Amino acid sequence: MFIARVQEEDFDVSSETKALQKNIPNIGAIVTFTGVVRPKADNQSLKAMTLEHYPGMADMQLNALRDQAKNRFDLDGALVVHRYGRLYPRDNIVLVVTASKHRKDAFDAAAFLMDWLKTKAPFWKKEELADNQARWVDCRETDLDATDRWS
Repeated sequence: MFIARVQEEDFDVSSETKALQKNIPNIGAIVTFTGVVRPKADNQSLKAMTLEHYPGMADMQLNALRDQAKNRFDLDGALVVHRYGRLYPRDNIVLVVTASKHRKDAFDAAAFLMDWLKTKAPFWKKEELADNQARWVDCRETDLDATDRWS
């Protein structure tokens, strides 16, 4: 079972993980990663974050990333859920769940998916700071460096 979704509504990590696990009989490892909105951005209080996306392109890119992970690692299942819309500190943004017979593939696939989501997925983040200023967030150099290990 390999699923990728883009959605506005929140997700429940436990329910999503159980649903993936239910359909895979021979799991030995499940790795989950949940990205959340930080309460601070560059030492400034964050009021909200708005995530915009290009609907058809975002779905296509998430599916392509999921397929790359499926082909690269010995996975039995993977789930990627990425939210869009106006989010607040501590709200969920992204969920990556990988399932395999052995932990190494599950961990590596989860890291691979997150590194590529941070740099390749067509989502744009706008931070609204407590002082009512807003700014678009650029991809960080450290995020780009992280993807180099997968080339």
